[in-house]
This record gives sequence, structure tokens and C-alpha cells, in this order.
Amino acid sequence: MSPLQGKTILVTGASSGIGRALCEQLVYRGANVLGVTRRPSALPEDVSPIEADLSQRDEVSTIFRGLGRIDALVNSAGVAHLAPIISGNPADWEEMWRVNVLALTLCCQLSLRHFPAEGGRIVNVSSMSGHRVPPTGGFYSPTKFAVRAVTDSLRHELKAAGSTIQVSSVSPGFVDTPLLETYFLGREDTLKGIRAHMKMLTPVDVAYCILTILEAPAHVEIGDIQLRSSDQPQ
Repeated sequence: MSPLQGKTILVTGASSGIGRALCEQLVYRGANVLGVTRRPSALPEDVSPIEADLSQRDEVSTIFRGLGRIDALVNSAGVAHLAPIISGNPADWEEMWRVNVLALTLCCQLSLRHFPAEGGRIVNVSSMSGHRVPPTGGFYSPTKFAVRAVTDSLRHELKAAGSTIQVSSVSPGFVDTPLLETYFLGREDTLKGIRAHMKMLTPVDVAYCILTILEAPAHVEIGDIQLRSSDQPQ
């Protein structure tokens, strides 16, 4: 029996990519899964829908109204645009900041009152772009550096407060998800070339890393898991 059997897990970005793959694995392990999405009809079977647009702060708050106990929160939702600093669209910067940083941080804060006394886990999906800036990092990379900082800051604050809630992150390299289609919009040939020369990570690869954190014994604290395809040079 999985240690997640009967546990309640809240997952953002639950209808596609890493979030969807994780939800499927959690359901298989007998967890009660609450999936936050703008497209409830796209959720995997047996996932309870919570409809919200994470780019809107008021809608983030509604996720937690009337929410009962949760044992874990996984912030998997994210937005990626190829938006350089010198020439990028500020609207793209703002959308990435709202979803990747502000919504994630607010979900962390609002979730804390819903954990049991014995604690639980928060897992934030970051990126290798939050550990080093790739040539096309643009404004996406700063948002993922911010996720690292939020994760570490929250961990320190919870420890200082005597909380048993643990905070971790997972930082993948290229993952073959619909997010890449958005990121390389207008540069489809670049994405085609990457796919031709690299066996990218799959959403399930990343989901298994998140499960490693969620299923770890309570005395095991995992700060960050970095993973990338063996074909990815950096």
C-alpha cells in the first residue's frame, strides 16, 4: 500500500503536462486528488475539479474557500513565453510573473491553514532555468529563480515557526509538454530541431520525482531535485 493511500493532495495545473501525469499517478496510489485547472473537462478520471484562473489573484483565493484538510500541495501550474529582456512583450512578462511566482506563493500561503497538526508537504515545480540562465532564458528564467527563493524562504520561515510542514522543489530541464509549444511559438523549427536531437524528459519522469518527495518518510527532508535528459548538454 502506498503511503499516499487516503491522503488528500491539491495539485495546480492538473489538466495537462506534469500536473496531469502526477494526478494520474496519485489516483493510482489511492490518493484523493483535488485538481486546479481552467479546464475541468480535461482532468484525469477520479480527480475532483477546482476551477480557477491562476493569473487572477481573486480566483486563487477562491481555491481555498471551504477547502478542508489537505496533506500536500503541489504547485505544478506554469506559463512559459520566449520573452527576452531587451525585446520581449511586457504582457508576457506579467503573465509569467502572475502565474509562476505570485499565484504559486499565494497558494503556499493560503494552504498552510489546511494542513493537519502533524504537517505535510509543499512541492513547487521549478526549472533548471532557475539554477542557471540559458541563452533563451529571457524573463522566464527570473520567474524560476524567484520560485527557488520563495521555496527556500518559506522553508526557513516554517522552521522558525516550529512548523512540521516541509517545502521542496523539483527542477527539470526540457520536458516534452504543451508548455514548449507556447514557449517556442513562432520558432517551431527550433523546437523541431530539439526534438530531433534530444530525448526529452516526459511528464511522467517529473511526476515520479515529485512522488519521491511526497512518499518520503516524515523525517526525510528533500530540498530540490534537479533532473534533465542525458541528451541535454546543460
